[in-house]
Amino acid sequence: MNLGRFFLAAAATFALLSAPLTAQWLGYKAPGIPRTPDGKPNLAAPTPKTSDGKPDLNGIWRGPRGSVYMQNIAADLKAGDIQPWAEARYQQRILNLGADSPRAHCLPDAPPDYHVRGLTRIVQSPQAIVLLVEGISNNGVSRIIHTDGRGLPEDPNPTWLGYSVGHWEGDRLIATTAGFNDKGWLDGSGHPRTEALKITERFRRRDFGHMEFDMTVDDPKTFTKPFTMKMDKTLEPDTDILESVCEENDRIATHLKGDTGTRLSPEVLSSFAGTYEVAPGRLATVTVSGDLLLLQRGANAPQEPFAPQSQTVFVSRQNGEQLNAGDRLEFIKDAGGAVTQLVLHTRAGDMRASRKPGAR
Repeated sequence: MNLGRFFLAAAATFALLSAPLTAQWLGYKAPGIPRTPDGKPNLAAPTPKTSDGKPDLNGIWRGPRGSVYMQNIAADLKAGDIQPWAEARYQQRILNLGADSPRAHCLPDAPPDYHVRGLTRIVQSPQAIVLLVEGISNNGVSRIIHTDGRGLPEDPNPTWLGYSVGHWEGDRLIATTAGFNDKGWLDGSGHPRTEALKITERFRRRDFGHMEFDMTVDDPKTFTKPFTMKMDKTLEPDTDILESVCEENDRIATHLKGDTGTRLSPEVLSSFAGTYEVAPGRLATVTVSGDLLLLQRGANAPQEPFAPQSQTVFVSRQNGEQLNAGDRLEFIKDAGGAVTQLVLHTRAGDMRASRKPGAR
């Protein structure tokens, strides 16, 4: 993974004694940034313009923290919105705990995944806009959106990142990308894609430090209809993106566990489904999806998939990347074999909830 940011907090302790940290340009006061009287960047200042009058998108931008789309691009979709083969492939990748993910094998992330992770530097010119993405656990990627009037290639050689062209509609940049291969994943959990995938991105810098962003995903072989995700990006003015070389920094593949082969019958899985009370008025629900359980930690929270590891223990997809990296869901039964509690084991601590009688 990108060790630079992981150890940044610890390294700051030695900032006065460490020349290498200063050389990384982290914390450098970038020129041309509007600032408040206390010297902090004024992110509410007006949107800057380029010499040709277009909104200036230059800068380093961070996607939303903790976005549901990071692990599940289909978080807003309903049953039936995903083609049956694609849902089966997604389920298999969850059961395999990500052992076959491109990220775990030093292959590139692709849109939309990198829009919700880490930092991206945008470099803008009249002919092209370049996106330089800081690597998270693999190599960073670079991408060119051509804005010189060309169209998409008619018969492209399929690639990991596709081919992108863009144009301006008022103050909004519209980028269309096609020509993907079918090897990449659309999110961290493993929703697949095909060569029919087409992505439309819209960028609008509404003031100096905030960007409205949305993306429409259209892959008729994977989904039954196009769908759009919306999120905000925030400018990170006094930092820089760091080098990440997967072959040097990433050791995930040697620790992958993969599919244990554990499967439970529909009857056993349904015995765990229900509503659990974490605290008065605070509920969690468990539902069944194929061979998986889905945990929802609140009415507006995303549904998180868990794969069975025993008759009562389920693990999240992140457990495939390293031992005990992800959450573990354990169910407690009474002497008669009825499920009475769930315990969610996380690195931050345990969450215990009692099952509400008769609630499903």
